[in-house]
Amino acid sequence: MNYLQAILLAIIEGITEYLPVSSTGHMIITSSFMGIASDGFTKLFTIVIQLGAILSVVVLYFKRFFQSVDFYLKLLVAFLPAVVLGLLLNDVIDELLESPITVAISLVIGGFILLKVDRWFKSSETAPNNDQISYLTALKIGFFQTIAMIPGVSRSGASIVGGMSQKINRKTAAEFSFFLAVPTMFGATAKKLFDYYQDGFVLSSEQINLLLIGNIVAFLVAMFAIKSFISFLSKNGFKIFGYYRITIGLVILIINYFYPLSMI
Repeated sequence: MNYLQAILLAIIEGITEYLPVSSTGHMIITSSFMGIASDGFTKLFTIVIQLGAILSVVVLYFKRFFQSVDFYLKLLVAFLPAVVLGLLLNDVIDELLESPITVAISLVIGGFILLKVDRWFKSSETAPNNDQISYLTALKIGFFQTIAMIPGVSRSGASIVGGMSQKINRKTAAEFSFFLAVPTMFGATAKKLFDYYQDGFVLSSEQINLLLIGNIVAFLVAMFAIKSFISFLSKNGFKIFGYYRITIGLVILIINYFYPLSMI
């Protein structure tokens, strides 16, 4: 991986992290098209730079992170399913991170779901704000988030839909998804770095620079992406993202049929 490739991946991460289109899936596909080796560092990079994008939430919603202890406890409850399943399924997840086809299939299936979500949960638009989310609701959203351990599913999409299924409106569900991303990605980054060193690898100075640049670029791009998404989602819903996912997924499957992505 060179610096230009790292910057391109970081831009994609910053744009897609908060959209229900799967940032990890887009980075896996882009890496495959650019011919970046699916080695330990590439897998590490695709996880760690998500932390940069997530930190933009802390900056944009700074005051919300100091509103109450109850707020943190609900985030902790929602975060627990990802901790447990992430530890149990670590090796399986690692293998899936090498599969562009898994991403493509997930994009298509998720796309069809997003086409129906607004109709399924139409009544959720009169739902309460996030300070009224119960601990049980937070836990259920946390379980929905774990579906995104399959590349291509979308962490934000899964948790937003999870919130709407519990009668939370789109805006509130999206914001809670953003907040939940902070402990989730801190945990995922720490776990990935620990595994990397446990496997006997040591980051070179160039790899550290790639990670730093990736995080900075993802952070800056995500700052612009978050509020645009909230505004668009509140007004227009999920359909356009559903069509986008289906289109991209089918294109990837067609390309793979003629030119297997593993060979790119």
